[in-house]
Amino acid sequence: MDTFGWWTELDAAAASLRAETWIPVGTPGFAGDAKRRWREVLDGRFGADGWRLSHVVRGRVVPFAEAILEYEGSYRRYLLDRPSLVRFLVEQCGNVYDWAIENTRDAGYEQPHTAMNHYQDIAVRRVISELVDDEAWPWVTDTEPGDDELIDMGTGTPHRVQRARGFRGRFLGQIREPASPLYALSPAVVPAHDSSLLSTVPERREWYHAEGCGHLSVEAFWQSSKVVEVRYDRFLALGEDRAAPLAGL
Repeated sequence: MDTFGWWTELDAAAASLRAETWIPVGTPGFAGDAKRRWREVLDGRFGADGWRLSHVVRGRVVPFAEAILEYEGSYRRYLLDRPSLVRFLVEQCGNVYDWAIENTRDAGYEQPHTAMNHYQDIAVRRVISELVDDEAWPWVTDTEPGDDELIDMGTGTPHRVQRARGFRGRFLGQIREPASPLYALSPAVVPAHDSSLLSTVPERREWYHAEGCGHLSVEAFWQSSKVVEVRYDRFLALGEDRAAPLAGL
């Protein structure tokens, strides 16, 4: 039992090293619309500068920016293996989205402004944009930048949105649950492109385990690899609460 509080006896140099050390303290799993609440809980517990979401990739704890390349790589492999799906996308769709039409405006994976994260639509747009410049894919052609009126495949409602590069169709396609028009691109359907990325959490069963590739999907990789990292000084300051540092998420 750590009751002495030894960290309070450290000199400034040792205290600085402690503050510069980050450790994983738990695997939170899927956030969904709890994204804001997670941030509020963890900010209150560790300070806004005292925690971060990272991922374990091939035995290393890596930042989001490195892990998301594996996510995108899974979509790249999946689409390159399915030229008919690519052709359907570029000929019939003008853009794709996840949970809201405004997702079409996001080009970056870092999304501090959104209520929920959305990565699959961005990954699809990026891969198709690459194929515009690949001579091996002559049916993926460049498109004029700017807004256009696209018809939502699911609802029939027209929306004025940005046309994605390489998408020359008249429809707007949602990539989400099985009822969505472009479920073929769901992160539960797309397999992780490298089996060494995959792990399991035996006691955890989340939505993606019951769909598509289940525990072999890119969504499974993303959620099971996610860890909360905390500055070691902030972790020690929890005292007796160190046993449950993610309580309340």
